[in-house]
Amino acid sequence: MITHDLVLRDDHATTAVLILNRPEARNALSRALIARLNERLDEALADPAVRAIVLAGAGSVFCAGMDLKEALTADDDPLLAFALVLEKLHTALKPTIAAVHGDAIAGGAGLVTACDIAIADESARIGYPEVKRGLVASIVMHDLLEHVGPSRARRLLLTGDLIPARLASHWGLVTEVAPANECRAEAVRLAARLTASAPAALATVKRLLDEATFRPDDPNLAVAESAAARRSEEAREGIQAFLEKRPPAWDAST
Repeated sequence: MITHDLVLRDDHATTAVLILNRPEARNALSRALIARLNERLDEALADPAVRAIVLAGAGSVFCAGMDLKEALTADDDPLLAFALVLEKLHTALKPTIAAVHGDAIAGGAGLVTACDIAIADESARIGYPEVKRGLVASIVMHDLLEHVGPSRARRLLLTGDLIPARLASHWGLVTEVAPANECRAEAVRLAARLTASAPAALATVKRLLDEATFRPDDPNLAVAESAAARRSEEAREGIQAFLEKRPPAWDAST
């Protein structure tokens, strides 16, 4: 039973800081957390007092990606709801900033690249280990390609490696690296500078940037690819092996 708010809101003047609040589970994206994040985004986007949104995580990790324990037991699939979160971050008429304190993994990395700007703590790591679990990072693939290009995207997606914040900054996954424990404060300071600009002009720039990068209008194809992989026997083995902390026994004939 959930007894606390899964996404906190902490306002700083005209900036709403939304904080993923499952630190005991490394802020893994459960169905309930995704639903609450969608609600919190709607509230902040509809609030005329909010001019910018900062996305952060409680505890030592920004977000460890989808809740794989839940993936083995629940019948419904949260992927479309997660794709909606990414779409809201992209199409928001207000600037969005990720404050990446600690690791941002898989769907967590997707949240980072969906924001307009990302500031990472120097200890953070970012990566897409889906293939190590028998999964496919299709929903976040377009954003990754836009940030790092095809060669580095292949390196990240095919190896599943996590890369440190400095390399992530060099590759374009994050905008800048902040000193230890300073990324959220720096994100709030940057948001204050952004909100000194004209709101309609900022909204227009965001729209034009999305149009210039040919962002797909319909996320359903990417969701379908990811969902098909999640339902496979390969994914079941990969997730089970991850949870049991053992190497997966892949079937090479598939």
